Amino acid sequence: MEGWQERRTSFGSVAADYAALRPGYPADAVAFMLGDRALRVLDLGAGTGLLTDVLLAAGHEVVAVDPSPPMLFQLRHRLPQVQTGEGGAEAVPLPDASVDAVVAGQAAHWFDPAPAAVELRRVLRPGGVVGLIWNTRDERVPWVHALGELLAVEARDHEADQGVVDRFATELPATVEVADSAIIQRIRPEQVVGGIGTRSYVATMDGARRAEFLGRVRDLLATHPDTGGREQLELPYTTRAYRLTPR
Repeated sequence: MEGWQERRTSFGSVAADYAALRPGYPADAVAFMLGDRALRVLDLGAGTGLLTDVLLAAGHEVVAVDPSPPMLFQLRHRLPQVQTGEGGAEAVPLPDASVDAVVAGQAAHWFDPAPAAVELRRVLRPGGVVGLIWNTRDERVPWVHALGELLAVEARDHEADQGVVDRFATELPATVEVADSAIIQRIRPEQVVGGIGTRSYVATMDGARRAEFLGRVRDLLATHPDTGGREQLELPYTTRAYRLTPR
């Protein structure tokens, strides 16, 4: 649990790179979770606001909550019009029945489902929904598969999104709908390396180990036949969105 907590709170140290180097989310996946009517939405575990960007573009009013002040600093700098609050899923700093929907992008696996579910039901208005969404590197692409194999040992112990959704569906309780989408991040090789550096399992390494590990990522990109010598790469992701309707 101590290691999990360290990873959960590790993102502040890499907040600027997180904002610059992590991918966004497909608009169609957000529309699936929330529909086409403008809502007041809590972006929980909002980080630097990558999902907030898509919510705003879809016309929603957003309240962004995250436990990390450095991450919220990045969000406020980029999106000063968004109301923000410091807090976690287990103690949301919002009044009862104050939002139409709660969403979490790349974050719900850090929540404790039982107390978080109580809080979600508390802040949701009647008829509200919960949207959970994750991007996953598409390892059907050979160089992405090779990258995934390199990362696999260090990335262990991350619970699969389906397991997290099942736990929330039980705790709320809620019915679940799912939709798949995709997104491509056009990015330079060194930005791929930097993006890997924002992963919790890398952010918590000591300096020497982190440099050695990222050096192996850099070497793979320099030598793989699909990436070596290229100035820009297309890093594909599959996106899975879940819409939970509390019963």
